[in-house]
Amino acid sequence: MARPVSPFESVLREVLRPRSVLNYHPQGVMRWDWNPVDGWRGDMRLPRRDPIFTPIFTAIFSSVGLGGVTILGSSLASIASALAVTALSIGLQYALAPKPPKPEDGRAPLVQPVPYRFWGVGETRLAGAYMLWEAIGNRLYSVQAIVAHEIDSITAYYLNDDKVTLNGSGIVQPPGSGGRYKGNLVTIRTRLGAVPETAYPELTGPLGTQGIWTINHRGDGQASLAMICKSPKAEDFTDRFPYGKPSASVTAKLAKVWDFRDPAQDPDSPSTWKWSNNSVLILAWHLCFNPFGERLDYHRALLPVLDMWQEEADVCDELVALAAGGTEKRYTCSGFDTTEHGPKAGTNAILATMDGWTCTRGDGAILVVAGKYREKYCVTLTDADVIGYVNQRGVLFDEEVNRFTPKFNYPATDFSTTDTDFFEDIPGQIKAGRVLPEEGHYDWCTQWRQARRLGKRDWIRIQQKSRGSIYANLAGINAVYAPWIRLDTPVMIPALNGKVVSNRKATIDLMKGGFQIDFIRMPDNPADIDLWIPAVDEGRAPPVPIKPVSEGIPTPTIDSVAVISGGGSVFLRVSLIDPGREDVTPVVRYRVSGGNWVEQTFPDALPALGLITVDTGTVPGNKSLEVQAAYIGSNSKKGTYSTSTFVTSTVDTVAPQPLLSYGAVDGAGQYNVNFTTQTDAHLASVAIYQVPSGGTLNRVTHLVSKPSVAQGIGYSIPVVALAGVWDIYAEPLNQSDIAGPLSGPSTVTVS
Repeated sequence: MARPVSPFESVLREVLRPRSVLNYHPQGVMRWDWNPVDGWRGDMRLPRRDPIFTPIFTAIFSSVGLGGVTILGSSLASIASALAVTALSIGLQYALAPKPPKPEDGRAPLVQPVPYRFWGVGETRLAGAYMLWEAIGNRLYSVQAIVAHEIDSITAYYLNDDKVTLNGSGIVQPPGSGGRYKGNLVTIRTRLGAVPETAYPELTGPLGTQGIWTINHRGDGQASLAMICKSPKAEDFTDRFPYGKPSASVTAKLAKVWDFRDPAQDPDSPSTWKWSNNSVLILAWHLCFNPFGERLDYHRALLPVLDMWQEEADVCDELVALAAGGTEKRYTCSGFDTTEHGPKAGTNAILATMDGWTCTRGDGAILVVAGKYREKYCVTLTDADVIGYVNQRGVLFDEEVNRFTPKFNYPATDFSTTDTDFFEDIPGQIKAGRVLPEEGHYDWCTQWRQARRLGKRDWIRIQQKSRGSIYANLAGINAVYAPWIRLDTPVMIPALNGKVVSNRKATIDLMKGGFQIDFIRMPDNPADIDLWIPAVDEGRAPPVPIKPVSEGIPTPTIDSVAVISGGGSVFLRVSLIDPGREDVTPVVRYRVSGGNWVEQTFPDALPALGLITVDTGTVPGNKSLEVQAAYIGSNSKKGTYSTSTFVTSTVDTVAPQPLLSYGAVDGAGQYNVNFTTQTDAHLASVAIYQVPSGGTLNRVTHLVSKPSVAQGIGYSIPVVALAGVWDIYAEPLNQSDIAGPLSGPSTVTVS
């Protein structure tokens, strides 16, 4: 039975109870609040009115016909739609969500009468689906559709699980000195998916006369692979093809994407696009340009908030320090999917690679935030905005997690799902009496350190335990648009007052007249979710099983190549996955593109934390270098070299200071660019750009002069130009062509 309430207490509760009334005004939302001191006070909440959101409600109300039509509960359920969503990588929601194929599912070609079409991004391994499988005489002919769109390039070839190389004629070269594929038995040809594409003459000759595969079988817009196999003698078959029929797959740089940070790329001209594994650029491509994606109009989805997309793409490209030295990009994305799954499966896989958050505005614009906490994306939700909440302060025992293992797609194991080191709560395991594991699935992530960073972010949120839903009225609309929400709720949600929560999903809730925001609590200092100490948090490199070859010498796997500069010179720090062998000696070689190899042996190299890390001697500065590694066995024989890794040997990584003064002066047939340099040891030259008045700067096509300069000197540089009005920019550069702050424009008239 409820406790009886005295008359005095009931009156006191009524007096002290906050009251508010909402009036909807053409200029915004008018809130009338009452308190015992001031009585009723009106507040026109203009800052919280967002006319961009209006089309959502307009569309909803007109579609259900509020002019006399009854809205049923089922109709309301169908109307409610997620406006803001965050990546799913763990938990029940992930288990129920549609998911792309696992990375290892791409190793073997799909065999079915009418296969689903494949699409892919970044760089990963893929076999696609069989389009042809015919045998004539002692030859087998096959064609595989890799993906149903144009790709950038093919970087490696596999027959079954053997990584193989091709000669100039496309003939597979035997791996090692054994008999596998020996005798020019297998030929591979590929197409990148141009429109129109070129048919395979190796197939149209023997198969065209029978109408099986003619010159009209071009595969326009389809990246494909053709394989021709010759049968060896019966007694040699098991030696030449130990796995039975050969199954081909490739590692490829897949979709080219529009990089909206590059003025030379045109969204309406895919021929200007370039390959990238930047997670935000890939998300934009998937939402607007992927033939099997969301198919949104980029004019509405991207252009109104293009500055935001550019900033988040830069966040993905930020360099994160490695424990062994050097850096890697913060967030990259590589994976594939089929049309068996809806576009949202790919969207979630992409978001998971950057702990990303998106929100759909009422005008169709898509907001995006990559996984890096910034206070400017955090809004405040007050008591006046909250009409209800559910706060789960803990979790049930069967939902408890005290060990968390990130999983990712590991190129070193030929692109298969691999675990990184796990995160665990030892006191929690002792209290529970057993290990309660959970996995984080980052299947489109191919950097093991990135998977660890993503896993740590999820592990921090798991440890917070507090999660639930907030029901906000229409005046709390700003919270829907924010990935993080600071709660100023001493009355409505006192347990979370002053805390920051992560907006995991925001939905229109017409039954409650506002929004439902599902949340997970952030750490007391929200920026701690980005805390990353490489020496402590990186962990060990995942182990790689050794693949035996006939000589018994393993082929190394390069984990990273770091460019280390200082004192005007540069060397390479090469990290190899530890093969677990004490009888091999690492060898590293490099060359400038098209030049001779320079080789160095490291007999004293020792493994640590799953890696063998060696430093080369001084290498040529400011060059694009190709790097490979091999092992020398105890018999002094050298094994097969690894796949190449390409780096730029940047000597000076520090950008120069801005010009001390700058301006351009009109002239006849020319103009003069006047500037003064600062006293700066990193300054080497100044780039001068000439842009048609009001145009967008393109650093390639608009560069007109690049004079070498000294420190602390004033210059007047004459530049011959055609008559007209020009915007002139100047940019200081160091010896590695890394740019300092841009000066300009200064507008000149040339007569």
